[in-house]
Amino acid sequence: MRRKGYLFFRNICLAIAGLLLLTFGEVVGKTKRLHAADGPYLLYPPTGEMRMITVGLKGELKDTTYDVLPSDFTFPVVSHEGRYRFEVTLHDFGRPAWRVAQAGRMLVLSDPHGNLDCLVSVLKNNGVIGEHYEWTFGRGQLVVIGDVFDRGNDVVPIFWLLYKLEAEAARQGGAVIFTLGNHEEMVLRGDVRYMKEKYKHLADTLGMSYPALWDENTELGRWLRTRNFITVVGDNLIVHAGLSSDFSNWKKAVPALNEVVGRTLSLGRQERQDYSAAAAFVYDTKMGPFWYRGMVKSADHYRPLDARDLTRLLRQLKVKRILLGHTIFDDITTFYQQRVIAVNVDNRENRKKERGRGILLENGQVFVIYDTKFPRLFIR
Repeated sequence: MRRKGYLFFRNICLAIAGLLLLTFGEVVGKTKRLHAADGPYLLYPPTGEMRMITVGLKGELKDTTYDVLPSDFTFPVVSHEGRYRFEVTLHDFGRPAWRVAQAGRMLVLSDPHGNLDCLVSVLKNNGVIGEHYEWTFGRGQLVVIGDVFDRGNDVVPIFWLLYKLEAEAARQGGAVIFTLGNHEEMVLRGDVRYMKEKYKHLADTLGMSYPALWDENTELGRWLRTRNFITVVGDNLIVHAGLSSDFSNWKKAVPALNEVVGRTLSLGRQERQDYSAAAAFVYDTKMGPFWYRGMVKSADHYRPLDARDLTRLLRQLKVKRILLGHTIFDDITTFYQQRVIAVNVDNRENRKKERGRGILLENGQVFVIYDTKFPRLFIR
């Protein structure tokens, strides 16, 4: 009886231990899976130091505080699966001019949505970056029409790559022009419905909201708040979604609108409404430039822009065409007799099928660009 009692007690203990081990193993596995490589996030606490938060390839969380930073502080950035690695050096930045001259070559893309693999592919094939992700476009211009946030696993590395290339391009007389998209305004106000779980899990682990990793006291948060959401490059106006007829009331206030966006990105919807009429217009989900689809959609509920209103807007803004992202098409598509060009495509699908991925403006002509093929003349 004593022997049977011992065996029964031992089996119960083993069963409990096995259950605990199984439960613990599931939790650990989940933690490792959700703690995929991420970062680095650079935060500036009120105490004056710099805090760097990085998640390594094996899910290890590293949280480091630096009391004093050298002027040329450099750090590595590694992609989600470790395929890409480059060095970034912090640099000074400010709000770029909203109207600039067009370079001899200007390459335009939109909506990378965290897909670093597709972005690197098209940049390398078109001579914008080299084997070590360095700027090789000389005095050319790279334009990205918003929406780095959401859907993909390499949101942070893409932002750091653009940040890095901005400084390198400037040293060669070129430029990186990143304009804000609706997913930037969504995430920074706390709307993370399209975000990969790994980002939310990191914020939960740190005991903070995800937008706090991008606020005014972070390096990339400060950089984003100095990006314009409307830019004119030569004869081309660049805006994420489109300009409605309501924009006529604000056509002379583009610099002020860009400043308003920089000051209100972290505010909630109602706070933006209350901030100013300009902020209420900018973020309007029907007619505002972050969301308006009436330049590329003809259904009544999109409130399509009349061709006469477009002609008037182009004349008033002293441009010949408008370049858009936001709305996805199977290939590069034009509207209003080629005066509006939509460059947003399904990047992964178009890379696989060798369809257009963006445009190149050179010598007064517009070319469609690809991942492996040479550019194809699109508009003379």
